[in-house]
Amino acid sequence: MFRKSTNKTQLGIFSSPNLYLSGRSESFYEKKDAWHNLFRVHVISRIDESIFKPLFTEQTGSPNASVRVLIGMMILKEGNGWSDQQLFEHCRFNLLVRRALGLVNMDDAIPTESTYYLFRKRIVEYEKANTINLFEKTFSSVTAGQVSDFNVSGKSIRMDSKLLGSNIAWLSRYELIHETLRLFCQDVKDTLITHSLSPSETMLVENLLKEKGNKVVYRSTHDEVKTKIQELGWLTYKLIQFFNSSSSKHYLTLNRVFSDQFIVDENKIVIARSKEEISSQSVQSPHDTDCHYRNKDGNQVKGYSINVTESCDKQELNLITHVDVNVVTTPDNDFLQNSINETKEIIVNAIENLHADGAYHSSGNQEFCRKENIDLIINAIQGPKGRYDLFLDKDNQLTVVDTITNETVIAKKQNNEDKWRIKTAEHYRYFTTKEITACSLRRKIDAIPQEILNIRNNVEATIFQLGFHYNNSKSRYRGLIKHKMWANIRCLWVNFVRIVMLNPITMKINRFFQINNPKTKFIFAIEVAIINFKVFLLEPKNNYRKTQFV
Repeated sequence: MFRKSTNKTQLGIFSSPNLYLSGRSESFYEKKDAWHNLFRVHVISRIDESIFKPLFTEQTGSPNASVRVLIGMMILKEGNGWSDQQLFEHCRFNLLVRRALGLVNMDDAIPTESTYYLFRKRIVEYEKANTINLFEKTFSSVTAGQVSDFNVSGKSIRMDSKLLGSNIAWLSRYELIHETLRLFCQDVKDTLITHSLSPSETMLVENLLKEKGNKVVYRSTHDEVKTKIQELGWLTYKLIQFFNSSSSKHYLTLNRVFSDQFIVDENKIVIARSKEEISSQSVQSPHDTDCHYRNKDGNQVKGYSINVTESCDKQELNLITHVDVNVVTTPDNDFLQNSINETKEIIVNAIENLHADGAYHSSGNQEFCRKENIDLIINAIQGPKGRYDLFLDKDNQLTVVDTITNETVIAKKQNNEDKWRIKTAEHYRYFTTKEITACSLRRKIDAIPQEILNIRNNVEATIFQLGFHYNNSKSRYRGLIKHKMWANIRCLWVNFVRIVMLNPITMKINRFFQINNPKTKFIFAIEVAIINFKVFLLEPKNNYRKTQFV
């Protein structure tokens, strides 16, 4: 049965680290605005352990370690780019890391490796069974508390996406079929002898189990590889008929690969599909069946697309409000509506402006933002600019301006159709409502000042920080669920770093102007003056400019 861990800690008489620290070491250890104490206050203490209650039932038992500590360990691991070994070394022997996790005594035990891995496994299995992302709930809960405490407005938000490769090898077509079939045959090799395979098919299975596909490709010609693909296709078709999904955990993958790569004609002959027929959503690796393939401006990725939404108001602190992960073939405009709805649950104020690039534009998104009273500010729209400039007035009359000849023509509306046409030298040219809307949007974008358009550009720094430890744009993980976990954990860390970097004086000033009580304002003014004085004493040689209220 689930049981919450206490959020309060008690110092031991003989096990407190303070007994062994002195001077500046003790001062930094106890410093309230040091990173380890801020992490404990603004991240660890905000984690709602009840979110993970479904993972612990009467059958599975109660957690044998603090859920807060387990999640905190994951955040520190992804934040610092540690390996699992480095993580446990720091948790056992680094006083600041232990303090950050709320382990304030020297004899406070950390979770064991098996407990840590089992917890992650349960999260993955729970989402597979219930399609509920517990880490997304945790991110929303923690971020909502941070937004409230630091008065993050959220009237203006921006978003951008990043493509991230899965931790898989790039396989050729033959290698993919070979590897998938090899994994399946390994699972059912003890029962293969009971099925009617011909001697040549039996030998083919034996060769599959002996070596990997890249070795076969290395020593074979192009024509030989095509012949081998046909042989594997027939063997796959035969095995699929013999076995069922209970025979092997790789059966469904083998079935998908066969459907992606082959067709069976009316004469029961297996034929390999042409490359043009194979979808980008086909299986890319038997070790990660979730990932798809995408070629974006020459950037070829087999993996996932990650969409980040953050506040961008003119204030000291802006936080990531939502991160969404989907297969790499997902277009950017599919992320917009869900990201706005999730952000609305976190921020304090209503969203007024959304800054994004042209990939987020669609008629559906424009209509959605209009209904939500959100000004969708995009810096461009996809597709080349047309030859004609279109102006539709209130009377539904369309004026067409030829940008090459500067000729102006009144278009004729077609009866009972949402179309207009003009007569050109060669033929009639028709215009639809979609073209008219796009033309109007281009004029609107051209009229936006450059300083407004530049607001979106800064989100690219957030995208860089998100994948900071993956310079080759390839992650350590496989599967959509694990990438969702990673993205939410990484964004928790990015938000925390922004809080650490926040100037305490600026925090006081922001809160000063948000308070209407004169007595409270006077107290805040005194606190700012004290901070100024402390900084002056600590850094007398620095060129420090005092903060003043105007």
